[in-house]
Amino acid sequence: MRTGTRLMTALAVTAIVAAGCSSSTTPAPSAPAASSGGGSGGALTVASFDASFSAMSQLTSVVKAGSGLVGVLMPDTTSSQRWVDFDAPYLTQAFTAAGYATTDFKIDNAQGVDATELSQAQADITAGAKVLIMAPNTSTVGGQIQTYAAAHGVALISYDRATFQGTKTYYVSFDNVQVGELIGKGFLQCLTDWGVSSPKVFTVDGGQDTDPNAIDFAKGYNDAVWGQKVAQVAAGATSPTGGATLVGEQLAPGWDNAKGGTIFQQAFTAHPEINATIEANDGLAGAVITALKSAGTPAKKIPTTGQDATLQGMEYVLQNFQCGSVYKPIYLEAQDAVAVATYLRAGQDPPASLLNGTTTDPKNSATTEPASLLTPYWVNAANMESTVIKDKFIKVADLCAAVGASVCTAAGIQ
Repeated sequence: MRTGTRLMTALAVTAIVAAGCSSSTTPAPSAPAASSGGGSGGALTVASFDASFSAMSQLTSVVKAGSGLVGVLMPDTTSSQRWVDFDAPYLTQAFTAAGYATTDFKIDNAQGVDATELSQAQADITAGAKVLIMAPNTSTVGGQIQTYAAAHGVALISYDRATFQGTKTYYVSFDNVQVGELIGKGFLQCLTDWGVSSPKVFTVDGGQDTDPNAIDFAKGYNDAVWGQKVAQVAAGATSPTGGATLVGEQLAPGWDNAKGGTIFQQAFTAHPEINATIEANDGLAGAVITALKSAGTPAKKIPTTGQDATLQGMEYVLQNFQCGSVYKPIYLEAQDAVAVATYLRAGQDPPASLLNGTTTDPKNSATTEPASLLTPYWVNAANMESTVIKDKFIKVADLCAAVGASVCTAAGIQ
């Protein structure tokens, strides 16, 4: 998931993984570029974006050179509230800062229904969309939309979630394998910090059956922990660094938290020796933590991991039930997607400074797409204040109400 500094915050970030992951290439390290506002967008790089959205003003002339609608397709409100609370507002802000009229873009949410997302894409194209920015509800509908867009000469940006069917598709996201590497490295550090002796590990993967990204996440943490860059590792594997043994690894179909919790509960019942866990996101970590609490497991005893830096995840981190979570600054992703879309809308190729890598279909290495890849960050109690709190991704009032003022104060959060 994911090294340069791209956040407005002074990140005291630990365990940022080096570039060179298997399914994508990572942006070269560089500091955020100052926005000079020339209107051409020619100087934009993936490091240009920050919380001020000022870099978007460099795209004004490119916006004027283009025409037609940019349709934005969000997947649901259940897999994550981010699509409503952050992506939609940040995308709107990015469009506006670049000089789009409100009639030049449209943002819809499929509410978790594939047929709805497909019909929204078709409606946008009928309405004159030149570009679609799509976070597919599933890989199935992602492929359907890609095929439909290609047949109508519409450029497509696969946003946050990769899909690999169709043509003329770009990918804007964070480096998925690096996200997994951060999870794995955070887990290993947690084993030390929590003093876990002779770790017996169970892993709950994300929905590899519906989401290609989940495969890359697993490749990342399996590489970091077991030295195997694969989607699943066979039980009995040992860590090259010594000590840890894999009891088992199983995916939660469709990223279903309840199913993930059941999977872990069954494994924990069958293997009470499990004393360390790896989860692909905060939702799955929460399901595992619920099972652990029900079994009477105290804090700082059995590690869990995650990504998305959710409020619940941050609560569990401060309460010492979760080691940390991968934070992906959505305001960077939104600006990046709008920038790439703006060039495509104007009939121009996005500059190489934005297309800083490729993404490869984890199921078919012959299929690749040009990609614009941003850098993620591992967040734990030590740097929570300087990352998700300073970026206002997590509200202090909500977090401290849940964990208590004294816990927040101890973590430097106020």
